[in-house]
Amino acid sequence: MSKFNYIEEYYQAFNRGDRDAMLSMLTDDVVHDLNQGSREVGIDAFRAFLSRMDSCYSEQLHDIVVMYSSDGARAGAEYVVHGLYHHTDEGLPAAAGQIYVLPGGAFFDIRDGKIARVTNYYNLEDWISQVHKAP
Repeated sequence: MSKFNYIEEYYQAFNRGDRDAMLSMLTDDVVHDLNQGSREVGIDAFRAFLSRMDSCYSEQLHDIVVMYSSDGARAGAEYVVHGLYHHTDEGLPAAAGQIYVLPGGAFFDIRDGKIARVTNYYNLEDWISQVHKAP
């Protein structure tokens, strides 16, 4: 894997629903900064996050643009999330099969050929507004 395609491969695995491939691209001590939430550390915490997300949402990322630092140690990505909210996530509005389209982004640290940090951002108020307006 080239130092300039880690993130593209990570998102390809995401869109395929291949969680094992995604996890194999992370360091054991991966740092995960959840949007407007806490920081979780470790591959087991990331695995649990993916499981929770899959139980509540079905998502595909479109229009992915990835930028790398010149040394390949850091990256940023912008994308558009196309999602279906099918089971209620704790602390969020009730799920009823709402469809949403939401721009998002992420920042990454890459160490020793693996992703060592994932920091995700999206506009939670926009998402809530979309799921409240859905029939």
